[in-house]
Amino acid sequence: MKRKASAVWQGGLQDGKGSISTESGVLEDTQYSFSTRFESGIGTNPEELIAAAHAGCFSMALSAELGKAGIKPERIGTSATVTLEKEGGGFTITAVHLDVAVKIPGGDKAAFEKATASAKAGCPVSKVLNAAITLDARLET
Repeated sequence: MKRKASAVWQGGLQDGKGSISTESGVLEDTQYSFSTRFESGIGTNPEELIAAAHAGCFSMALSAELGKAGIKPERIGTSATVTLEKEGGGFTITAVHLDVAVKIPGGDKAAFEKATASAKAGCPVSKVLNAAITLDARLET
């Protein structure tokens, strides 16, 4: 399986602008720029897209891990916070923090904790990131 996305950038770093599109069409010429990345402009940015991908990937991985334990969650809500820091002459994604709340009526806390740890380690997006990944997980019963 291969997935494809594309980006076009026009102009200089600070005064230029770009657009991002995905093969599925979910994103089509979606705006990004210096201000959407380093300030609070309107549009998206690579780090926000990585956070969305990581939150989605982790949620699915957690559902799979819980399923292996015979547990079907009612709801998995995950947010991911990507940290971009200046290092040397450039920038590096240094960390991702996952915050997840899972509703499992009558849930088994030990099975839940084992599943969240396995999902964090096994999620394909976690594996591709060269960053510290932390996790806060809440079981809602």
